[in-house]
Amino acid sequence: MLKILDLNAYYGRSHVLQGVSLEVKPGEIVSLVGRNGAGKTTILKSIMGIEVQRRGRIEFQNEDITRYKTYAIAKKGIAYVPEDRRIFPILSVRENLNLGMLYIDKKQRSSTLDQVLSYFPILGERLAQKGGSMSGGEQQMLAIARALVSRPKLMLIDEPSEGLTPMIVDKLVEAIRQANRSGVTIVIVEQNIELVLLELGGRTYIVNQGTIPFSGDAAAILTNEETKQKFLLV
Repeated sequence: MLKILDLNAYYGRSHVLQGVSLEVKPGEIVSLVGRNGAGKTTILKSIMGIEVQRRGRIEFQNEDITRYKTYAIAKKGIAYVPEDRRIFPILSVRENLNLGMLYIDKKQRSSTLDQVLSYFPILGERLAQKGGSMSGGEQQMLAIARALVSRPKLMLIDEPSEGLTPMIVDKLVEAIRQANRSGVTIVIVEQNIELVLLELGGRTYIVNQGTIPFSGDAAAILTNEETKQKFLLV
């Protein structure tokens, strides 16, 4: 579904990604893990064409999207949940979700909204509430829900558990699982190693200083103490 080939990315003169290659297959949950500043978020931004200068090749469903604008990438079926959520605080929950459905058929909007709200019942109770007045956990739910109502084929999620209580994190994990079971392929960046390796599993890429030195399934990383010490533990 997604192939990244020899991706190099830059912020000004800073060479952040250095020849990154990875692949995501349909229906997978793929995790990107590593220490702060390793380049994980830059990979997601590069896929979406946000902020960074890139060279290399990014393919989505066998189409080269490397030079596409962000809006064109979104229309192809990739949704992005950024680390800072980026909900519209002065808009209601319903209005935020409606913005997520701009590119889908109007006939599908009602059923899509109902399905996504079944993952996050609290949002269904607060459709008229301003997004900015909700708690951090509820805003994260809204950010993920807004991505899901766009009916994406692939969803990129950056640090969904950051700063949230374990109870909220559990709800987010279950929603991600449900979305995946419904057919959404997931790429998730997460500092909480136990969360992605134990709760979500799947294939994992370790990102370190702009490169990918290790990839494998979650179980392989959990049992490899040398790898954890070298690339993951602070």
